[in-house]
Amino acid sequence: MAGNPSIVVHRISASGGRRVTVRGRIMGLAHSDGDVLELVARAGITGGPDLLADPTLVQWAGGRPHQYRLLELLP
Repeated sequence: MAGNPSIVVHRISASGGRRVTVRGRIMGLAHSDGDVLELVARAGITGGPDLLADPTLVQWAGGRPHQYRLLELLP
């Protein structure tokens, strides 16, 4: 990934959800794309769902984008 994205959506936790950090600051736990957008808006970054597809802004670490539960990773 080029550069250093401002938003990182971390790996899925065992209980579900993904920690979201903005510029290194922990914003909270997201259980949906809507939650991610709300958390990043609190940090002053606004945009619609297309924001989450921008690799210059968002890094999906340790899992597939847009998945928030471990069960979604199983076949």
